[in-house]
Amino acid sequence: MPRLAAASLAGTAIEFYDFFVYGTAAALVLGPLFFPTFSPVAGTLAAFGTFGVGFVARPLGSILFGHFGDRRGRRPVLVASLLLTGASTVAVGCVPSYGSIGVAAPVLLLVLRFLQGLGLGGEWGGAVLLTAEHAPAGRHGLWASFPQAGPAVGFLLANGVMLALSATLTDAQFAQWGWRVPFWVAGVLALGGLWLRSSLAESPRFLELDDHARVPLAEVVRGHWRLVLLTAGALSVGYAIFYAVTTWSLAYGTERLGVSRTVMLACIMAAVVVKGSLTPLVALLSDRYGRRPLCLLGCTGAALWMFPMVALLATGAPLLMFLGFLGALLAFVTMFAVLGAYLPELYEPRVRCTGAAVGYNLGGVLGGALTPIVATALAEHSGRVPWGVGAYLTGVALFSLGCFALLPETRPVEVVAAEPVTG
Repeated sequence: MPRLAAASLAGTAIEFYDFFVYGTAAALVLGPLFFPTFSPVAGTLAAFGTFGVGFVARPLGSILFGHFGDRRGRRPVLVASLLLTGASTVAVGCVPSYGSIGVAAPVLLLVLRFLQGLGLGGEWGGAVLLTAEHAPAGRHGLWASFPQAGPAVGFLLANGVMLALSATLTDAQFAQWGWRVPFWVAGVLALGGLWLRSSLAESPRFLELDDHARVPLAEVVRGHWRLVLLTAGALSVGYAIFYAVTTWSLAYGTERLGVSRTVMLACIMAAVVVKGSLTPLVALLSDRYGRRPLCLLGCTGAALWMFPMVALLATGAPLLMFLGFLGALLAFVTMFAVLGAYLPELYEPRVRCTGAAVGYNLGGVLGGALTPIVATALAEHSGRVPWGVGAYLTGVALFSLGCFALLPETRPVEVVAAEPVTG
């Protein structure tokens, strides 16, 4: 289990590195480089629009890779999704700017971002299921949390590279070529991930199945549509929080508050370090006390903290901004640390790869794709404190709280024994 968990964590870290490095670049440089005819705010909105395309592609990736995950096994999905995400990320770093090839530049950016999202949509389901379905009884939450810690590691890698480049290069050097380096690094990371995953064994739960779903998506839609919609709505707050902290606040702090890139990245990264380190502990608590109570607790905390978070951000003081981000990410991890066990337990094994991944990634469309765009637009028409952003995030949290309240508890028992919830 430690070896399998380490390989799953490394794989999700690499794929989320690819996804996050784009978000950081969108907040810092992509607007002026690829949408130079727009105003600064409109350019940022356009860059966040291409960022959102990745989220739209993720459910499609869940359907595509989930089909093969339920039909052919979890392991092949991990290799294929990593190859697709890694190759498209490296290609983003090679796209010429608008000044070189005109409108073809943002079009290429859009296509490659779509391919990134398509690959990542298949990654989560395969990585989580391979770990959860190998885990011993009573410890699904703990072991399935290692892929869930991967996004934090990927974020830290992506922003660590950006921070190092931002601190050592001039603004002109960073805008000219420095921002491309993290995308090229993705190629090296992808090769390392493929090596790690080449020796993984297939899920024993999948191998035990005698009857595989013929068309997994059709079975999910027919028998689990209500569950998919509820999980998507419930998870939207987590995506909204994470990308408000890691993407929107980065653009807001540098453009509106005049805080340096280095300071903003350091504050965000420090909060993500704490969040990532707490993931296994929270997951272990879910093995003891259940998944749903922790999700309800985290969602409630998010609803109460969004207004304080934007108020602390608006101060521009590094320590206060860090505290605002930390409170938000603590609410986030209380929910998302348990999802690696919770979502698979909600679905029967024959459609688990498709159902869990589609619900997870639809939540990304609702919360992750829209939040940077909506928050940027709301902040543009507010004073120094973006109260409209706080109201929007609070509303998302309350909506998700209602969805979590309608989901059942899955007892911390053997994953294969969980009762499916039908529509």
